[in-house]
Amino acid sequence: MERRDLLKTGAWLGGALLLPQAGVVAAPRRRFPAGFLWGAATAAYQVEGAVGQDGRGPSIWDRFSHTPGKVKNGDTGDVACDSYNRTAEDIALMQRLGLKSYRFSIAWPRIQPTGSGAPNQKGLDHYSRFTDALLKAGIRPLPTLYHWDLPQALEDAGGWPSRDMVGRFADYAAIMGRSLGDRIRNWAMFNEPMAFLSLGYWDGVHAPGRKDPASFLRAVHVVNLAHSAAVRAMRSGNAGLKFGGAFNVSPIIPGSDSAADQAAAQRFDKFTNLIFAGTTMTGQYPRGLFPADRQEALLGWQAGDEKLLREPLDFAGINYYSPMTATEDKTETDIPGLETKARWSFVPDNDRYQRTDMDWIVYPRGIRMILNRMNQVFGGTPIEITENGAAFNDGPDASGRIRDARRVAYYRDHLAAVADAIADGVPVRGYHAWSLLDNFEWAEGYSQRFGLVHVDFKDGQKRRIKDSGLWYAKYVRAAYPG
Repeated sequence: MERRDLLKTGAWLGGALLLPQAGVVAAPRRRFPAGFLWGAATAAYQVEGAVGQDGRGPSIWDRFSHTPGKVKNGDTGDVACDSYNRTAEDIALMQRLGLKSYRFSIAWPRIQPTGSGAPNQKGLDHYSRFTDALLKAGIRPLPTLYHWDLPQALEDAGGWPSRDMVGRFADYAAIMGRSLGDRIRNWAMFNEPMAFLSLGYWDGVHAPGRKDPASFLRAVHVVNLAHSAAVRAMRSGNAGLKFGGAFNVSPIIPGSDSAADQAAAQRFDKFTNLIFAGTTMTGQYPRGLFPADRQEALLGWQAGDEKLLREPLDFAGINYYSPMTATEDKTETDIPGLETKARWSFVPDNDRYQRTDMDWIVYPRGIRMILNRMNQVFGGTPIEITENGAAFNDGPDASGRIRDARRVAYYRDHLAAVADAIADGVPVRGYHAWSLLDNFEWAEGYSQRFGLVHVDFKDGQKRRIKDSGLWYAKYVRAAYPG
């Protein structure tokens, strides 16, 4: 089968075949189960602003964004959407959109300004009030403990490559469990660990801006250990809590029909899709990813770590944006011994597919593919789509309306594919659009817009619901069974 046919039919990872994408009409009610959780997502540094307010300490993104040349146009998250001071307005928007779940993140520097020690009561009070307001509005809070804003003091002490971070993160998690565990049942530990570690410690294009592949690999192990340690710390204080992660995953499509490229795709699937999610579930790293005689040295492994790693998830979060392709690459990686041996790309090398304004390929079938793939990994564990969305930078017309038809089509087609995955038997229980608001898009600053709601960053963060937000609200109401 030639590569163009692999993409057309959905053949994937050594012959797994998925049916072609369903039509683009809105899914009928029966295809989303009763109690399905429709929501949207944000992250603290991207929307909160108020970086010097109520005792918040500096994060790695404060320092990084204020370093010349690191973020497009010199943008920072100092103000962002000012959501810290606009919680009532933003919750009212959620209600207008008909949301029943809101995935947000807690800013660690608001809770422990230096990453350790006694909690900052003003920070705890803020999230307590916010939780109460969400519940009063009939919206389930789904907090993520870590969405990339590490307290700068912890980075100065070694950051995620330092094994000391395991205890630090567990202490922080325990504080949040004691503060909010009486009202919040479901918790996500880390957002996109592969993304924040590879971009921040290997490539250096995100905070903290390191380019040290060996440190990246040690940080992988530390984050896996920290995830499980935090779950245990929170469970010890409240056995009724449920835990998951938010993993950035993609279907890995072989670059050709050759056996070498098929094998490369399988290896890269282990590296990008399984190194966190699979390890948490099993307590072991994917077989064949590291040479057996080098794994301990590469990861900083210690005796007994296999017991500390394993902490099966109560639910799994999936962040999907685009597929990836992989072809054989016989050159050594810049981490000697890491057995990926694959050259990968976020987009196929052709122009057949629509792209977002960030140049990410639009491939709705991919969300069905990855949901089926990860269902194999999670073994029937409930799945929530914790992020899915697209950057289309349409602004208001003369009447103030934001006619973002491309985003409407994006959501329409991806939700049809989610419905198909549910029909396949994948236990998807929720969907969170990324994002509720246009926001600070990391190294892209404010140049890329993902929101269902337009934010005017030059006019006091004025909010306007886009056509896509109005469409999503209608879809949500139509898709609720009963």
